Amino acid sequence: MEKKIKPKKCKNCKELFQVVQFNQKYCFAPECLKVWVYEANLKDWNKRKPILKKKIETVTKVAIEVQKVFNSFIRLRDQGENCITCKKPCLKENAGHYFNSNNHWNVRFDERNVHLQCEYCNTHLHGNPIPYEINLKNKIGHENYVLLCQDAHKVRNFTINELYEIKAKYELKIKTLKNK
Repeated sequence: MEKKIKPKKCKNCKELFQVVQFNQKYCFAPECLKVWVYEANLKDWNKRKPILKKKIETVTKVAIEVQKVFNSFIRLRDQGENCITCKKPCLKENAGHYFNSNNHWNVRFDERNVHLQCEYCNTHLHGNPIPYEINLKNKIGHENYVLLCQDAHKVRNFTINELYEIKAKYELKIKTLKNK
């Protein structure tokens, strides 16, 4: 014995129609079919979009994303310390790079190279390099400073996978520091 399906209201035109498929939401009127096809295509696009977006990622875009996580770690690691250059308390905390992150990719995510710096020294004084150098040597030691300088002048090209590994590493470090 065949079970009879009750008529439903069309999701688009709100008219009653006889259901042919169990999950049918639209009648077969041309304008309703257009809406149905559009919604199906939109649903398919929303599934494919993140996959396609991931495929067209560039190293630079991912590096910027990783830089945000790394800088957050530095601010959290050095929380409560004074600015590395002027030794004053930081009103607005920055993660100041001794060797800038644009030209020295090899030490861009090196913890020896990046320390808490106030907005004024980092932005307005362009990193305030002379006091930074003096205080950096005192903080990390002369031997580490020499190694940092050597590393900074090496050429480094990251892959997208390496950058994601670095991001995961620093997300984990942030989580660990927050749980302390």
